[in-house]
Amino acid sequence: LRLCLGGWGSLVNPTGVAACPGSGGLAVAHDGKKRIHVFGPSGFCLRRFGERGDASNDIKYPLDVTVTSDGHVVVTDGGDRSVKAFDFDGRGVLAVREGFCLPWGLDATAKSEVILTDSEAGALYRLAADFQSGELKKCQVIRSRLVSPRAVAVCQTSGAVVVIEHLKARGPSKGSTRVTIFSAEMDLIGQMDSFGLNLVFPSRIYATAVAFDKEGRVIVTDVCSQAVICLGKPEEFPIFNPLISHGLSYPVGLTYTANNSLVVLDSGDHSVKVYSS
Repeated sequence: LRLCLGGWGSLVNPTGVAACPGSGGLAVAHDGKKRIHVFGPSGFCLRRFGERGDASNDIKYPLDVTVTSDGHVVVTDGGDRSVKAFDFDGRGVLAVREGFCLPWGLDATAKSEVILTDSEAGALYRLAADFQSGELKKCQVIRSRLVSPRAVAVCQTSGAVVVIEHLKARGPSKGSTRVTIFSAEMDLIGQMDSFGLNLVFPSRIYATAVAFDKEGRVIVTDVCSQAVICLGKPEEFPIFNPLISHGLSYPVGLTYTANNSLVVLDSGDHSVKVYSS
């Protein structure tokens, strides 16, 4: 653990974290008065924006955040079922309401497109826009018939996409999760639910966040064991390699910075924890 920032009062029930390409900063979505906080590499808060309210550029309830390679902050807003983009100074440049049911997780591609999940529709979207001019170019479904997809990550080198699906509960259980991996062409590569993972791993896994490391390995957070686990590359999926097994309370967000530091968003103590590799 190299750095811990935030905490109750600074961050309130945080839901998403994203690394800012090039700058080493972090954007965090949470439930405070201003919904997006941008932290510098040292952990100092550089700016806050995204007022709680009903104006078109306000953010009612942020579910996730990503930062494009050209420095735009993109947020899914569960409050009015939209996707909103801001420049790095916090000025709203675009709000997309393309008939989403409940846009949830999102991640930016190397080309500054955005891959996002719609949890209620069971769909995966690709969104392309000219964020400088605020012009939406396309917003299309690239995969459907998923089960409550939430967290999503895009591999910056291969273009592969990994999604965390939340499966319906059967009987008294709390349900389970499924890790699903697609190629850049959206062909299914691998899939494993909590039951299948239990056959490989020593304990039950309930995945809440996902990321690719720079080598293209799939990394997930597990709230059951309060851990961060490497599941391996898509072609070797799944392996079991715990990366962080103590010091976490309820990990809900995950990203890697440009210098390959692993960032974990912990909603249990409302903090962001940065680990050196």
